[in-house]
Amino acid sequence: MSNKHIFIPAVVSSLLLLGGCATIGTEQTESEPVVEAVKLTELYEVHKHGRIYTFYDRGLYKDFLAMGHTAYSFNRIGAGPNGETLVYGLTGADKKKRSGIPSVEMHDGVLKPEAFYGETVLDGRVYVFDSLEEMKAVRTHHEAAYRLTDIGAGPNGETVVYVLTSANKKKRPEALIAKFKEMN
Repeated sequence: MSNKHIFIPAVVSSLLLLGGCATIGTEQTESEPVVEAVKLTELYEVHKHGRIYTFYDRGLYKDFLAMGHTAYSFNRIGAGPNGETLVYGLTGADKKKRSGIPSVEMHDGVLKPEAFYGETVLDGRVYVFDSLEEMKAVRTHHEAAYRLTDIGAGPNGETVVYVLTSANKKKRPEALIAKFKEMN
């Protein structure tokens, strides 16, 4: 038997298998992701060198600020709102996971916190949030529509920007300020 007679059936069977896989994928119905509510969730971001480093673990975030890197990460190249690479810092326990990571699930809209606290280090400022939606807006536009700015109040003398919403823009965010001071 010649190689030609073996090659043609192999190609045909490969194409049939690939076609079967495509058919299986098209028969499935798309459903909305399951949204899980949690009591308190924290999220920390550092925008640096065209990347957005994201952490759900405060200790890991603080280590990153001190050292400039993290031992374990899950990366999504070019997946940021402006083409940045998203780098999710992982704990040792999460280093082999590809699902069930709170920071990834919050970015993907799978995890919706009932209460929220977040910090973003961007352009030498620390933005502080009590709204995940406002954090997403700053991630995209690099600016907060409503804010209270406290110059030099950061842990290293940075300007701290407390991000407000249209609903609370006329009130001093005392609870958010207290939370930031407690955390730092």
